[in-house]
Amino acid sequence: MSFDLVLFGGTGDLAWRKLMPALFQSFRHGTLPEGGRIIGVGRDDLSHEQYREQIQSRFNSVEESKRPNAEEFARFAALLEFQRMDLSKPDDYAALKSILETRNADSVVMYVATAPGLFTTVCEQLAAAGLNSDHTRIVLEKPLGHDLASNRAINETVRRCFKEKQVFRIDHYLGKPSVQNLFALRFGNALFEPLWKREHIANIQITIAEDLGVEKRGAFYENTGALRDMVQNHALQLLCAIGMEPPINAHADAIRDEKLKVLRSLKPWTAETLSQHVIRGQYSAGKSSGVSVPGYREELGVNPDSQTETFVALRTEIANWRWAGVPFYIRTGKRLAGRDAHIVVNFHQTPHPIFNAPVGAANRLVINLQPKDGLELHLLAQAQGNRSRSASQSLAPVQLDLDFDKRFGSERVGAYERLLLDVLDGRLNLFVRSDEQEEAWRWVEPIIEHWKNDAAGPRPYGAGTWGPSASSAMIARDGYCWSEES
Repeated sequence: MSFDLVLFGGTGDLAWRKLMPALFQSFRHGTLPEGGRIIGVGRDDLSHEQYREQIQSRFNSVEESKRPNAEEFARFAALLEFQRMDLSKPDDYAALKSILETRNADSVVMYVATAPGLFTTVCEQLAAAGLNSDHTRIVLEKPLGHDLASNRAINETVRRCFKEKQVFRIDHYLGKPSVQNLFALRFGNALFEPLWKREHIANIQITIAEDLGVEKRGAFYENTGALRDMVQNHALQLLCAIGMEPPINAHADAIRDEKLKVLRSLKPWTAETLSQHVIRGQYSAGKSSGVSVPGYREELGVNPDSQTETFVALRTEIANWRWAGVPFYIRTGKRLAGRDAHIVVNFHQTPHPIFNAPVGAANRLVINLQPKDGLELHLLAQAQGNRSRSASQSLAPVQLDLDFDKRFGSERVGAYERLLLDVLDGRLNLFVRSDEQEEAWRWVEPIIEHWKNDAAGPRPYGAGTWGPSASSAMIARDGYCWSEES
């Protein structure tokens, strides 16, 4: 199957850091379809060879095991071309069309890795140039909009120019092997599904923690914040995967229909829950991995009086028969105590204890997403080593630990590699539909509006901690604690 992949933003940060390394890994593994061409698009005046040299130099910053040797890169570079374009000029799209028509590939992928403000311009210009035929697919990177209104405006433009089946709204979290295994855990095994409901589950916690600050993205982050950057997309997609009903089959729309039902079932916000169940914070100076680091307001590109949140913790519920009354806690932030993304499913304790057992030490399933990838099942077992009668009635925590990296090793496929291959193959399962996206924006919009009128601003927390103490207080009101505090 021949393909042309046109990468708008071909000299940008995402192309260097993620897309080109993912395409090379697919090329190395032999999974990239043959007969392909990758066309980088940008404003720079580069020849094909100069572009290839730039790509090669950037591979020096990739981890060593994923760097191409000279012979590998020479073969990969044969796929690469560059096209100078001003994305506002119709003539440049006409020139692109002429280039694409020289091959008439079986499929053409337009990957829009540009500033979000250019999404509608690119879509409209592609349609005007006749570059929206049925064999064309368009990939849109987040963020798609700044709020519900801007998201709707983008989606309306995209719908005028492309059919829904041609649109691939990418959320790289859905491409992570660990997230795909979350679907496999639930719907490929009969072990947990009978327990996956309110009668057996006490609460569910979703944590996406980063130990890094905003790095060189201060100006971008200042206009985004943790709620838009992580909660509206990544965290809510994880919540959907945990909370959705089993789909009727593995087709894209069957899966996305069930995720949409979860988003529509989230409890609406009230003035009381917005004040008690949503915590925002902003990191101040502190220590990360033993090194002194500046606070958010001292970062490059950040307003010294910034009110942008770098941390969000919230409590919500899915108002349906399966989950009624079960709290779902979401927590995400930068400059936290570690880089750790996981989901903790806390089961109810035994209704009538007959053993001496530590409270809250077990009866939980931990789904590790990063940097570790796998499952941990925490149980209680007979304490050993003491033959006294009291010891025979005591239990101690134990755990079953499945590390997917150790089990599957080199067979694992990275998130962007998986998603790019799915785009080339036309599989929409791991991509977000427009109504899902709009429903997620609809749910977070009351939080955005509440914060606009909240003079208190984000709560400070020291870099290298787990966020403001109010986050722990919020979950403690229900009688629970975050996983690292248990």
